[in-house]
Amino acid sequence: MPKQNPQQGRRWYVLHTYSGYEENVCRNLKQRIESMDMEDKIFDVLIPTETKIKIKNGKRKTVREKIFPGYVLVNMIVTDASWYVVRNTPNVTGFVGSGTTPTPVSEDEIKSLMSKMGEEEPEFKIDIELGEVVKITDGPFKDYEGKISDIDEARGKAKVLVAMFGRETPVELDFLQIKKV
Repeated sequence: MPKQNPQQGRRWYVLHTYSGYEENVCRNLKQRIESMDMEDKIFDVLIPTETKIKIKNGKRKTVREKIFPGYVLVNMIVTDASWYVVRNTPNVTGFVGSGTTPTPVSEDEIKSLMSKMGEEEPEFKIDIELGEVVKITDGPFKDYEGKISDIDEARGKAKVLVAMFGRETPVELDFLQIKKV
């Protein structure tokens, strides 16, 4: 009994994997596709990732993060043979779907995911204005409040006047280190 009508053609499906083994599954599955001669049924294996900006030790870092940890996308035509190859790849716990029938991901969802993955440099968007009071969420002045005295959109930085020892001291902070009060 086929798992799906092959007339549905080439579609994207979601595989559930052990968390942390996504790269492993991707590599193993690509090897299995080649060694079992399934290139005509299984076309692409993808780990959805996006670019994010993190602040560590006061330094800004751009990192690639998994959008859905524990999941891998596979573009394939589901037949008994292709289903078997994918399903029996080490560290794959199954397809996302009801019962044994994999459920394809809608084209709209795939397009939206691909555009999210394609973003190279994340944008800084912060709705703060000069003179506005903000709370510092990270760094040596965490939990202090201050007033915005300067905004540098291009660098994603803001100067915040923090009251210390009875006077205001300007502190340059990243947009990610402040939030509106």
